[in-house]
Amino acid sequence: MTAAAQLAGLLADLLQRPLPFRLRAWDGSTAGPAGDVPTVVLRNRRALRRLLWQPGELGLADAYISADLDVEGDLAPALSQVRRALAGHGPVRPGVRDWPRLLATATRLGALGPRPALSSGRARVRGTLHSRSRDRAVISHHYDLSNEFYALLLGPATAYSCAYWTPEEDSLQTAQEAKFDLICRKLDLHPGSRLLDVGCGWGALAVHAARAFGAQVTAVTLSERQHAFATSAVAAAGVGDRVSVLLRDYREIPAGQYDAVSCVEMGEHVGDQQYPAFARRLHGMLRPQGRLLVQQMSRGAVAPGGGAFIETYIAPDMHMRPVGETVALLEAAGLEVRNVEALREHYARTIDAWYDNLRERRAEFTALVGEPTVRLWQLYLAGSSLAFAERRMGVDQILAVRPGQDGTSGAPATPAAWYQGRP
Repeated sequence: MTAAAQLAGLLADLLQRPLPFRLRAWDGSTAGPAGDVPTVVLRNRRALRRLLWQPGELGLADAYISADLDVEGDLAPALSQVRRALAGHGPVRPGVRDWPRLLATATRLGALGPRPALSSGRARVRGTLHSRSRDRAVISHHYDLSNEFYALLLGPATAYSCAYWTPEEDSLQTAQEAKFDLICRKLDLHPGSRLLDVGCGWGALAVHAARAFGAQVTAVTLSERQHAFATSAVAAAGVGDRVSVLLRDYREIPAGQYDAVSCVEMGEHVGDQQYPAFARRLHGMLRPQGRLLVQQMSRGAVAPGGGAFIETYIAPDMHMRPVGETVALLEAAGLEVRNVEALREHYARTIDAWYDNLRERRAEFTALVGEPTVRLWQLYLAGSSLAFAERRMGVDQILAVRPGQDGTSGAPATPAAWYQGRP
């Protein structure tokens, strides 16, 4: 019996249903359904050994990143098709009774051996959870990869967050600009407004708020490479007199009272136990009737982290909660939540645009960061798009105010002005 036939039969028994993909083994043999199904390729015996040593999500990720396992054609639709076929089934993990057959099959195929070296790209962070030094290392692992890489991936806006796709927006650039406009209008920015942008990324929102709305912006990042890029972007845009970029932990931001505070997809890095203090700090940075805009990802109550793959390769120590819990934490800090806008479908479309950039300019990305990192990001983006499309993850814009002592909010009676076009 061929290697593919042996493995296909074993997998079908583990799944307790027919395989939703075709399997091609290192000996050239194939097995599984014909027709319009993905083809998974095991390029060598090491792919099987990785899965034996680490069954599940991380073993599959290691095998894919190392190119021991591959998928013919475009990865994103293949993942979607397999997930749909397995809908309603939990993670497939071998039970005690499965291991004798697994080991016997691996022995026959010559796949037993020492544990393969872990694939590149895993985060290596130490120290107390959410200490300042550990948080700095976590941020550096992900965001200090390469400014050139992110500029190529994210496009001219260099915004690593969910865009806002309106009927008028037909490109990633214009959709990101529409998001910047929406945030600035929700925050009621105008010439002279004092904005604190916590977790400013590569400075795109800060530049836009200063250039298009005349705001005076203090932008804060913990990433050295982001700080360098944002500082250059501010100078190139000619808004150096209106934007100051600080390399700081959010806990080190100088006290002040701002008209507005933005926090775009940074709160996920704060931590579960630290979030109440974070919310109180945001409250303290606002003047009475000042506004806060938090754009933040969420997950269900049973999966508050990013999952094994995200925690291992992308952003360790992340914590995401249901959006209602974040609203409750902001209100407990003394803020009044005025509006929550769900952008889940917008994020799937945004990530798809990043994925297209990666796929279409793969040779350039490979020259910048190497093939394993490109494969890691291909897997990350394809999986993330599915997570938002299938409602396993969400993202929301939460607008809150710091009420005055008399309870006044200063907020408009309706949100109509937020959606009336650009300044």
